[in-house]
Amino acid sequence: MRKKIDEECVSFSHFLGNRKSQYEFLKPLTNPMQKLETKLIKLCKKGNQVAQMQVYDKYSQAMFTIACRYLSEEDAKDAMQEGFLKAFRHIETYKPESTFGAWLKRIIINQCLDVLKKNKLEFEAVEVSELQISNEDDWQFDTSITKQEILFAIEQLNEKHRIVVKLYLLEGYDHEEISEILEIPTKTSRTHLRRGKLKLQDLLKDKYNEARY
Repeated sequence: MRKKIDEECVSFSHFLGNRKSQYEFLKPLTNPMQKLETKLIKLCKKGNQVAQMQVYDKYSQAMFTIACRYLSEEDAKDAMQEGFLKAFRHIETYKPESTFGAWLKRIIINQCLDVLKKNKLEFEAVEVSELQISNEDDWQFDTSITKQEILFAIEQLNEKHRIVVKLYLLEGYDHEEISEILEIPTKTSRTHLRRGKLKLQDLLKDKYNEARY
């Protein structure tokens, strides 16, 4: 006999890994790799097209995967390519305090969100009274629910909630960063996350109940 869902559960990180380190390109590079990338970035800053192509080849698949979280494949491809062009045009602004991959990812996501904003996506301010959020990192789901089912459930969320959940949970951004990316108050980010989390838990609870019968 199965235990109740609130007794047999697993954290979301079990499926997706640590929010801040799930991507290889976000992790600090080993010394030889760091030297090679530093050399490539310097060449890119000089407009070297061969170096730009090497950087594109290294990061394009990962960036396309991220873009597909927010847009259709066709739009994601266009957004990714435009994002790379912006990155190369503004590569002088890149500072080695963060990894190049993290810097590039932010540009790609911003490009995707620009596309969504053109489609009239807007985030309204919310009331302070709605901001009672506890255990933001406590995302618990039944162990029988697969990663794919969780990701599918995220896609069923309201668009505004879905974007904040993805930025927070999948991309690893905190509310200050989400506030900057979406140009919204941090309280709005927190509220959309809370609402998205509650809806996601309801969707997955329904999925769990279906699986029992």
